[in-house]
Amino acid sequence: MLKNTFSSLIEAGTDEAGRGCLAGPVTAAAIILPPGFKNEILNDSKLLTEKKRIHLKPILEKNAICFGVAHIYPKEIDKINILNASILAMQQAIDQLTTLPEFIIVDGNRFKPFKDIPHECIIKGDGKYMSIAGASVLAKTARDSYMEELHEEYPMYNWKQNKGYPTKEHREAIRKHGITKYHRKSFKQLPEQLTLNL
Repeated sequence: MLKNTFSSLIEAGTDEAGRGCLAGPVTAAAIILPPGFKNEILNDSKLLTEKKRIHLKPILEKNAICFGVAHIYPKEIDKINILNASILAMQQAIDQLTTLPEFIIVDGNRFKPFKDIPHECIIKGDGKYMSIAGASVLAKTARDSYMEELHEEYPMYNWKQNKGYPTKEHREAIRKHGITKYHRKSFKQLPEQLTLNL
C-alpha cells in the first residue's frame, strides 16, 4: 500500500515518462492530492496495465486539488540533454499547479531547486507515495496519447504500440525509413550509429 504523504505540508508529487525513448517528448506531471486520498489500484505506472492507467486518469484528475502536465520536445532534449529536459518538464508541470506546494517529492535521485520550495528526491518514489504514483500515471497517459497522435503522421514506426521506445521493430523502421523530426538526434538511434545518415 502506498503512503499518502511524505510530510505534513501541502505536498506535490512529480514524475516523468519517456526518458528512454528514441522519439517524442519527455513528459512530466505534478499533482497535489487531498489528505487521506486512497486508491487500491494506484501504483507506479510501469507496474500498471494500460487499461488501469486509463481508468485511473479521470479519478486522479477529479480528486486532485490540482495537477499539471508538461512536454519537453526532442529539439530541446537534444539541446540540453535528457536529464535536464526531465527536470525541466517536472518544473514546468509544478509551475502549472494552481495551489503553490510547500514541499515537492520527486521520483528519482536528481532535481534542481524550484522557486525556493523544499524538495526531496525519492528513489522508486512512484512505488512508495500516492502523489508520485499519481504523477507517473498522468505523465504516462499524456505521453502515450501524444505518441498515438504522432502515429497517424508516421504509422511506419508503430508509435501507437511502442510509444517511441527502442523496440526491435522501431529500430528496424529507423533503419528502413531514417529518422523524423520527432526523433531525438542526440540519442543512439541504431546500435551502429555511423550507418545512420543524420
